[in-house]
Amino acid sequence: QVQPVESGGGLVQPGGSLTLSCAASGSSDSIFAMGWYRQAPGKQRELVARIFIGGSTNYADSVKGRFTISRDNAKNTVYLQMNSLKPEDTAVYYCNTRYSSASIWGQGTQVTVSS
Repeated sequence: QVQPVESGGGLVQPGGSLTLSCAASGSSDSIFAMGWYRQAPGKQRELVARIFIGGSTNYADSVKGRFTISRDNAKNTVYLQMNSLKPEDTAVYYCNTRYSSASIWGQGTQVTVSS
């Protein structure tokens, strides 16, 4: 399977916003779920948000009300709109694409929230 490709990371001030994009391969019908995970140095990788084929979503408690996951099925792309960013959101963000028989990770994109 081809790796999904993340984009949109960067440096932002606290309270600011960023939108991450993840472009996956394959047909939309073959993708069971797509999700965003993040990992800070010395920390475990954690789920940030996930969207399933039926449209249901999961969010980490720490981002509820601030982050929104969405998808464009025609483009096989998932987005993560991040608002009201906090320093503790600083991490490498990884896109995961879940197919029926495989789960594929992107290489990650750095998000840094700092004054």
